[in-house]
Amino acid sequence: MLTHPLLEQLQKMRLTGMHKALQEQMQMDECQSMTFEERLGLMLDRETTERENRRLQTLLRKATLHQQAAIEDLDRHTPRSLDRQLMTRLRSMQWVRERLNLLITGPTGIGKSWFASYTTLTRLISKENPCANAKPN
Repeated sequence: MLTHPLLEQLQKMRLTGMHKALQEQMQMDECQSMTFEERLGLMLDRETTERENRRLQTLLRKATLHQQAAIEDLDRHTPRSLDRQLMTRLRSMQWVRERLNLLITGPTGIGKSWFASYTTLTRLISKENPCANAKPN
């Protein structure tokens, strides 16, 4: 099959990751020595990654978070009287899998909005559906 029609078909089928991977493979000499299965595997990996990235970007855009919170950004030097054991349990997201509610209260500046953004981001980034195996109440 000619290369140009193949690339057009990949575009029409909205397989943009495979399209980009094939174009890159055609330009790289080392790919010519690879087997068909190896090259196909690389193209499928690229497609899967691009789809997952698009899914995550869409979810983040729809979430309209005001902060991009990461646990590494937590300032541990600020006195907040946070219980480390409780924070560890909350970070595990087990409460989401158990379908429990979380009410975040406290004075101004304690990090309530940050923690809400963090839990939302963690949930969006995780590939598992934490409520899929939970029993309905």
